[in-house]
Amino acid sequence: MDTLNLEPLGTLPDANGAVLVELLHNPARKLLYVRWFGNLTGREVIYVARESLKLQTTMHFALVLNDKTNATGDWVEAMEWLEYEWLPQIMTGGLRAIAYVFSPDMHNQLASMEFFERVRQYIPIQMFHDRPSAWQWLQRQPPMRSTLAPAPQV
Repeated sequence: MDTLNLEPLGTLPDANGAVLVELLHNPARKLLYVRWFGNLTGREVIYVARESLKLQTTMHFALVLNDKTNATGDWVEAMEWLEYEWLPQIMTGGLRAIAYVFSPDMHNQLASMEFFERVRQYIPIQMFHDRPSAWQWLQRQPPMRSTLAPAPQV
């Protein structure tokens, strides 16, 4: 990951004060790298997603590398909110692709697969078992459009 030239944005704590996520970015590539830790719940996932929306208003990142390598837990109760609230807002802010690195935890993998199935109809997303492959895939995504095109009139 050193080749990404990531700059720290900070961390977000869980309810007990432990690090829940570490946020890093590469401004030149408009990349947000989200590294998760601990046993995740739907509430925590929504909390981090809300914080990412705040970042999007100023940073306008186009790529997300979502790394759940160090996370466990079932956060499936966050799915409706992520699909119908978070995703439209983050895409309006410029997000164009998500690379998703699996957790080794089976419960987390099941929630991740549900997220993948819901999101892939709206935006390019791919699942990976390692960060280098995820980053290579993100780099191959087409360039971002300069403006958001209005929805076609029917």
